[in-house]
Amino acid sequence: MIELDDLDKAILNEIQVDFPLVKQPFLGLATSLGSTENEVMRRIERLIKEGAIRRIGPILNVKKTGGESTLVAVKASEERIDEVADIINGYDEVSHNYLRPAEYNIWFTVSAPSKERLGQILEEIGERTGCPLIDLPTLRLFKIGVKFNII
Repeated sequence: MIELDDLDKAILNEIQVDFPLVKQPFLGLATSLGSTENEVMRRIERLIKEGAIRRIGPILNVKKTGGESTLVAVKASEERIDEVADIINGYDEVSHNYLRPAEYNIWFTVSAPSKERLGQILEEIGERTGCPLIDLPTLRLFKIGVKFNII
């Protein structure tokens, strides 16, 4: 369990949707939170190291840039969930994954510059984990914004 104080929570709430798009974003973030740039950067580094933040970056429409993406479901045994998730998270092309209470219990999204690279990643994950996976490409896109309120 990661210990979070009020500033940590404020940082996590702020960066989910309203990350400042300015020359010095951490200074902008610090100003809006009543802190200093160095303190906010130190906190974010710690939150990344402890696993509360996986990455900070834009979400791009991969299809419009000529790439491919898909949703994948993996069937991992209970005792291997962390190991399998670590393998999946080792790919820069994976944006996130989550655990579901089902036979296929680890779900993740992956984006790549081509169908070939996407296929290669899925094949590698299947080989490295030894787990069955299901490729669930988008048939119809529904965009839903999600913001977690960290309290």
